[in-house]
Amino acid sequence: MHRFQVRVYYEDTDLAGIVYYANYLKFIERARSEWIRDLGIDQAGLRDSLGIVFAVRHLEADYLAPARYDDLLVVESALHALTPARLVLDQRVSCGERVLFAARVTLVCLNELGRPARLPQALVAAMQAN
Repeated sequence: MHRFQVRVYYEDTDLAGIVYYANYLKFIERARSEWIRDLGIDQAGLRDSLGIVFAVRHLEADYLAPARYDDLLVVESALHALTPARLVLDQRVSCGERVLFAARVTLVCLNELGRPARLPQALVAAMQAN
């Protein structure tokens, strides 16, 4: 499981002073990017050398409780399933012991033409080792 911290800033909140719902998607995106970086995978390098990028194919999300200005959040990301062409991740955002947001995210690998491609073996090996 990978953990990533994010602080809630004023710009993340709405008129009611709580995190605007779409910002949770940004938080989990940052966490996924940092997880892949921590695994030693350079996404820009994959694009430049192999012509592949990752894209969200499907997402299920549950908003469970609000986060507020200045909260320190932890985004936990864990591998749920791995196939030759897809990663399915479980991600949740917590503040202390309280889970605020949970999502299951399916990622696919796309080539330069936007067509499905196999996941890079280095990523598969790194994910399986964690």
